[in-house]
Amino acid sequence: MTRLIYETHSITVDNERGFATGWLPGELSAEGRRLAGELGERRRDVDVVFSSDLRRAVETVELAGLSAPHLQDWRLRECNYGELNGAPVDALAPRVERVRNPFPGGQSYADVVGLTRSFLADVKQWYDAATVLVVAHSANRWALEHLLGSGRPMEELIEAPFDWQPGWTYAL
Repeated sequence: MTRLIYETHSITVDNERGFATGWLPGELSAEGRRLAGELGERRRDVDVVFSSDLRRAVETVELAGLSAPHLQDWRLRECNYGELNGAPVDALAPRVERVRNPFPGGQSYADVVGLTRSFLADVKQWYDAATVLVVAHSANRWALEHLLGSGRPMEELIEAPFDWQPGWTYAL
């Protein structure tokens, strides 16, 4: 069994200002840089780290200072909001309509689930019995919870309040 630990990337300047970064790189805020160090303290025991290739996730892992190998995977990117990358978060509403219908010029959340499923198949094949840390975005958390956790529909997960915690653990 593979133990998969999911952590969100640290807080960004866009998060603090209420913007939806999407596929833009993003930049950690001062608080985000501090929290990345805390992530590193609580995740010293992992065998390998995967992150989105977007700058905010990569920076989170770099600042965490983990000794495990760090691999970037584009399949772990946030949902591509297309024309709305970088827009105010409110402009994405209602997100639930984007589960199967892509954002204009972007992706749907079902697309993110498909990419996450592909990523998980590779992790299972290559890292069976390992402890794998994944640092990514909110859409990936919903996809993991849908695929490996509660199995709740994406519509429910997207509409539920976001209750941050220091990681979510799944068995793969």
